[in-house]
Amino acid sequence: MPMLFSSLVPNKNLHNLSIAELNTKILEYNEGELTNTEAILVQTGTFTGRSPDDKFFVNDNLTQNTIDWGGFNHQINENHYQKLKADMIAFANTHILYSRDMFASTAKKHQLNLRIFSQTAYHNLFAANMFIQPDDSQLNSFIPEYTIIHLPTFFANPEYHGTKNKNFSVFNLTEKIILVGGTAYTGEIKKGIFSIFNFILPQKDVLSLHSSAVKSQNGETALLIGLSGTGKTTLSSDPNRTFIGDDEIAWDEKGIFNLEGGCYAKTINLDQNNEPLIWNAIKKNALIENCTFFPNTNVIDYTNTSISQNTRVSYKLSHLPKISNNEYENHPKHIIFLTADAFGVLPPISKLTHKQAIEQFLIGYTAKLAGTEMGVKEPKPTFSPCFGAPFMPLHPLKYAKILANKLEKHKPTVWLINTGWIGGSYGVGNRISISTTRSFINDILNNNFDKATFKTEEFFDFQIPTENISQGNEIIFQEDIWKDKTLYALKIKELRSLFDKVISQFSI
Repeated sequence: MPMLFSSLVPNKNLHNLSIAELNTKILEYNEGELTNTEAILVQTGTFTGRSPDDKFFVNDNLTQNTIDWGGFNHQINENHYQKLKADMIAFANTHILYSRDMFASTAKKHQLNLRIFSQTAYHNLFAANMFIQPDDSQLNSFIPEYTIIHLPTFFANPEYHGTKNKNFSVFNLTEKIILVGGTAYTGEIKKGIFSIFNFILPQKDVLSLHSSAVKSQNGETALLIGLSGTGKTTLSSDPNRTFIGDDEIAWDEKGIFNLEGGCYAKTINLDQNNEPLIWNAIKKNALIENCTFFPNTNVIDYTNTSISQNTRVSYKLSHLPKISNNEYENHPKHIIFLTADAFGVLPPISKLTHKQAIEQFLIGYTAKLAGTEMGVKEPKPTFSPCFGAPFMPLHPLKYAKILANKLEKHKPTVWLINTGWIGGSYGVGNRISISTTRSFINDILNNNFDKATFKTEEFFDFQIPTENISQGNEIIFQEDIWKDKTLYALKIKELRSLFDKVISQFSI
């Protein structure tokens, strides 16, 4: 019996199912397969990554003069939106949909009440993993504020509905509705809510960041800011530290807080020794995407990228051994920008002045890694302001100005870590090892560089520590290990020129 979707009333039989019930539905309806760890493996079909160019905001009185139109912030008019919503409702009324009520944000003053409608049980499980579960008393009085409607097998008619393609994510910030269709990629749900926060919070002078966060044993916190694939989840998953969040963090006058209730980790080449916390989190109730089994087994082959390089797993924070259960954590002592440099010229680690930090935040340089967005087959240098341009509806300077004020007030130390290539560009050099990068993170969070000596890098004026304290050896200097010194000089000048071109677009 179809749900009464026209009034957004859930089918009570499929509303807020338990995780066990969802797992049963996924297997019963052949949406996924059970793995040897009791996690569930699903395939998302045509779309195995986000499609940021198919994201639209309704242009109305609320958004007309607030959204930074252009780039990834595409407009759709009210008429097209209403046609799309009406057709989705008509489609939904011929289907049974799962629905779920969840919170987003650990900070109660910024918490959003979400109601997620999904066409499949596994998307409902994804939402259960990624957001915060209300308790029974909260569910009894739950009033949804934002509604997400996700119909992977509903396809738009671009000419009639005003979209670019058959797949879409459309936001009506006045109605507080997100429409997602034509794609089964679960990340569209997660990043849809992040985009909402990035519209709301900065207008309250609260900084929302594409960042993970950790707390060291001495209670000091650190933010690890970067684009997808630069190492946020991997580097923040450490048994010696308290895990705060892996991808979406906000910072207000009280401190930092997590916007999510779970992790969405890349699993390509996942290794038990290098990433034990993620490896051990892939157990019952975890949801794995677009991986394959070893032949004739139900054991995942994390090296197989035949379906996608953007293989993923979602799991609750409770799957990790040491997590923050606090509403807030302290203001950050350290801020670490993560960049996967495909040019292979940036230092593996460097310290930034606050002015340089704002510039790097606006430049948002990294290599867009294969699979994180549709059509990306190999690392591609990109400049994504605020390290998250596809999710930032406001002008980048809005976020940068809030960051600048917080740097001035709280005075964290800011670092830039290259998790990309050394000794040569992509295809020639080597990707820096996780163990080496972890040693840098350890030294930063243990304040081991406080008495270190630093060398000024010639082209960017970054300060490079001369010793890797925890490993007891010298820091790698790119110019020392490139075999072709002439090519190195050309590449670093090229990147410096690109940095100058990007930063010149902003008045800071």
